[in-house]
Amino acid sequence: MSDANTPKTPTTDLALSVVVPLCDDEPVLTELFDRLYPVLDGLGLSFEVVFVDDGSRDRSSTLLRQQHKLRPDCTRVLVLRSRVGRAAALRFGLAACVGRRVITLGGDLQAPPEEIPRLVAALDQGRDLVAAVRRRQEDPPWYDPVRRASLWLRARVTGVGLSDPAASLHGLDRDLVTAVLAAGPSQVWPPALAWRQALNPTEVGIGPGPGPTIRSDVPLHRQVALDFDLLTGLSLAPLRALSLACVGAALVAFGAAAVLLLGWLVLGAELGLGVVLALLFGGLLLFGMGLLGAYLGRLLDQGQVPCQVREELTPRGGGRRGRA
Repeated sequence: MSDANTPKTPTTDLALSVVVPLCDDEPVLTELFDRLYPVLDGLGLSFEVVFVDDGSRDRSSTLLRQQHKLRPDCTRVLVLRSRVGRAAALRFGLAACVGRRVITLGGDLQAPPEEIPRLVAALDQGRDLVAAVRRRQEDPPWYDPVRRASLWLRARVTGVGLSDPAASLHGLDRDLVTAVLAAGPSQVWPPALAWRQALNPTEVGIGPGPGPTIRSDVPLHRQVALDFDLLTGLSLAPLRALSLACVGAALVAFGAAAVLLLGWLVLGAELGLGVVLALLFGGLLLFGMGLLGAYLGRLLDQGQVPCQVREELTPRGGGRRGRA
């Protein structure tokens, strides 16, 4: 069975692997097949496409089996036994692929497959990581400053300088794939780990392609969740800062309590300020409990029994060579 942390031995004569994690993407899978394979055929390179079905409850796995029958020479399918999340599913695909260069692509078509040749060209020029940055449309006015503040904080705390970490389109060389699988927890987004390990990364802007218009305001909750995962998965700085803040809050609270008590005993002053302080420091402690819960949850995730591959369909021709 495939493992999410142990890479397969790369096939030296296979130039490219495209890893596509997906979950309940039945409505767009046919369009994905129709757009992806012609792009890869036109590269003139030997390639494989690795689909990872992350516990879909629709007909995604059925469509993947049908696609494997149509293109058995270059299609690999992994069907996981349970839903593990986008990051872990991508790790399964990275561990299973065997190409010298790897492209990651989401199964929801939020990143157009037509941009893959640009990423391959950048890898050919010596880049070890090429990250896509989506050119967004119809953003609300408040979104850009929020995005910039999030990018600055993420880069300072975690060392991940990706401008668009939620994007699903990335290019990695084989050495970087090996480094990513050897580093970091399984639930950390692999492109973020790749950015920290890369020696010569770059970013390229991509458009929405012929598919639906990309809107950045709709998946904002997903962006916030990703930033929180990166903070708790790649850095202990938030936990240390919170510990210091809680110690400082406790000292201030003790000092304020002493002053209020002295004022009540000597001057007969009211203790209304104590209610305000109690609410303030109570909120800080509740926030701290939430952050500690995130760290504890990550430890519990690492202690769970690893997910296994329920079904694996392998290529039957060692990878297809596209038309030059």
